[in-house]
Amino acid sequence: MTLHTQPLRAVAAQVILAVEDGQSLSQALPPALQRVADNERSELQALCYGTCRWFHKLDAELEQRLKKPLRKQDRVIHHLMLVALFQLRFSQQANYAVLNEAVEACRALAKPHLTGLVNGVLRSAERQGSPEFTDPGAELSHPQWMVDKLRHNWPDDWESILAANNVQAPMTLRVNIRQISRDDYLQRLADVGIEGTATAFAPHGIQLARPLPVDSLPGFADGTVSVQDEAAQLCTTLLDLEPGQRVLDACAAPGGKTCAILESCEGLAEVVAIDQSEERLPRVAENLDRLGLDATLKAADAGATEQWWDGQPFDRILLDVPCSASGVIRRHPDIKLLRREGDITPLASIQIGLLEAMWGILKPGGRLVYATCSVFPQENHRIIQRFLKQQADAQLLAPDVAWGRDMGAGRQLLPDPDSHDGFFYAVLTKSDS
Repeated sequence: MTLHTQPLRAVAAQVILAVEDGQSLSQALPPALQRVADNERSELQALCYGTCRWFHKLDAELEQRLKKPLRKQDRVIHHLMLVALFQLRFSQQANYAVLNEAVEACRALAKPHLTGLVNGVLRSAERQGSPEFTDPGAELSHPQWMVDKLRHNWPDDWESILAANNVQAPMTLRVNIRQISRDDYLQRLADVGIEGTATAFAPHGIQLARPLPVDSLPGFADGTVSVQDEAAQLCTTLLDLEPGQRVLDACAAPGGKTCAILESCEGLAEVVAIDQSEERLPRVAENLDRLGLDATLKAADAGATEQWWDGQPFDRILLDVPCSASGVIRRHPDIKLLRREGDITPLASIQIGLLEAMWGILKPGGRLVYATCSVFPQENHRIIQRFLKQQADAQLLAPDVAWGRDMGAGRQLLPDPDSHDGFFYAVLTKSDS
């Protein structure tokens, strides 16, 4: 039974405060969902995701409206007002209900002395409407460092990238072609009144017209279909898989790409899936079980090959490295609050280190696909350029594909509001000599 301890907005304010203090939504939300009524859980999730998505714009407005910042011990009320502002600006909720519930939440958070402030700020916000901001960081709701970096790296595209980050991502499926063709599954969807279209670039992808709970998808429980963005699905088209190969998925959790590899080629000798996080590997196992697939799972640091590698080289390696996740902000809007500019250089150091380690266990003549869900060149083609300069037996392959932009050392997909996430891929092969 759910212990309903606090009003919805009070719990949402506590989640947003936790995110600003460094917790991800995936860490802060699950325990919070237990503190609201069952029928409020989807609304809590929507409130938290929406407030994170528009945090910088809402925060800039609130700063204008507050004569002075709240005391440190009252910060949760600042976040309560952000949640209420999100509802006033972006939800269908009646304004009077937003104001009443915000005041009630203020009391529930044991701050009755601030109910007048909350009521006054929100009433003036309702009366005056949303202010216009000349600063793109506030208007397009991103941290300033991110705006500056995108503007520098993508002078012609930075505004469209920021806009795409604020749009809710579509729901995209990957059809398990071991069970059914994409055309036949599209027909199954149509038969139950679900609208979907074939993805332009991923050969087994379907984009739904509207997001749905997975249990309403025909055959989901039996492994007929999985949820995976179109850009992430492209890894299998680049690996050039053939029966008998030994394949490594480094940094594998939650397992979508591991499963896609196994689905796309029957008869692989072995697929090894590694992730540093022991807590995340059960998710990989669950996905494999649902799809009826087998892989060797290892909890290990992929880069510390001496601790886990059995000495048998791999024919194919998918290296989806830890990155800024700047290409998937629309799915994870808390990235705007969690990521710092100072994170990029240490991440680049991890990325080049992993690439060097994986190269040592790739068979001569083998192929490695380097992937990130980032749009920052420092994590993408510049890593590949650095690696090619230092590795004499590494050659860049230029895949013949219709997607992304040729960066000279790999291909970059920018987030598309109507389809795929932002992603980078580079394909390297190891010379036989």
